[in-house]
Amino acid sequence: MTCLILRHYASTAAVLAALLLAAPDRAGAANARPESANNHGVVELETGSANGISVRIAEEIANVVDDGATRRVLPVVGKGTPQNITDLRLLRGIDMAILQTDVLDQMREAAREGGITYSAKLYNEEFHLLARRDIKSVADLAGQKVNVDHAGGGTAASTSRLFALLKVTAVTSNDDQAVALEKLRKGQIAALAFVAGKPAPLFRDLKAGDGLHFLAIPLKAEVNAAYVPTRLTAADYPDLVPADQPVDTVAIGAVLTVVNLPPASDRYRNVANFVDAFFTKFETLLEPGHHPKWHEVNLAADVPGWRRFQPADQWLKNNANASAKMSSQDFKAIFTRFIDERRQLGGGAALTQQQKDELFKQFERWQAEQKK
Repeated sequence: MTCLILRHYASTAAVLAALLLAAPDRAGAANARPESANNHGVVELETGSANGISVRIAEEIANVVDDGATRRVLPVVGKGTPQNITDLRLLRGIDMAILQTDVLDQMREAAREGGITYSAKLYNEEFHLLARRDIKSVADLAGQKVNVDHAGGGTAASTSRLFALLKVTAVTSNDDQAVALEKLRKGQIAALAFVAGKPAPLFRDLKAGDGLHFLAIPLKAEVNAAYVPTRLTAADYPDLVPADQPVDTVAIGAVLTVVNLPPASDRYRNVANFVDAFFTKFETLLEPGHHPKWHEVNLAADVPGWRRFQPADQWLKNNANASAKMSSQDFKAIFTRFIDERRQLGGGAALTQQQKDELFKQFERWQAEQKK
């Protein structure tokens, strides 16, 4: 009897399923569009983790590029440059990614085999090394546990290279950075490394009383040959960096890359349309309310050793004057940063703001003379 009942229900379920599949979905039919129409103009852009700034950067790009009809940007949170390179090559649908230039160079063979190009050099990301108070220098990390984010991520790759240059052998762990930060607060690890544009959201809520501080990176010749020297200041992290004691570190370039796409494909046209909108509307990203890192971006800057995406290259050629424009204030900020870094490398005393202003005026006079 039980067997007959089960057969009856099974038969009834099969009939109902067949009827449901055969019946027209009137609501769905009214709203349905061809798949190609749904994907028209869509570009998927892979970022780093939400602990850094690339997610916000991608969101701000989307706000500028999206027009609600012909263009749409879908940010996808990735796991760092090495995985993003693999995703660009193999993962279905990923069109673009924000990558670290040092890791891109380390994975040059795989990236070139995948036909990866770039559309624009973006901003610099700073190397942060946050440690317990009893750790006074990078050398003190020998044999100590240092978290380097996910295995195979951009931070892990950069930390490995940098520690090798500094001849420091640490014990690395691969916890999520938020988990690692709690372990650092409890003294379970000695430090955590993180490559992210400053100020990084991960450190937003840290206070002076947490007993943590950033370690200075020794700017040796080997380090300076591989990375750009820079500093973390009180303006970046007012509760972690004393006003008169900036922390020496290095910066790593971020670049907006493009997957290898057939020129006649819809995806290629979508990315080309993205580039045109992004480059054309770039000036709006310099307005107040956007991330300050946009002021480091020069769309015309080259990434040595890499080929630029052809529509981006063509846009720059067609708009040479527009792409070369930079406000006097932005240029002065870059000039001042250059002076600070050169003095720092040479071991000289820091210049006063008045001295920097005078040097900049001298440079402007020299530049004007060159044009005569």
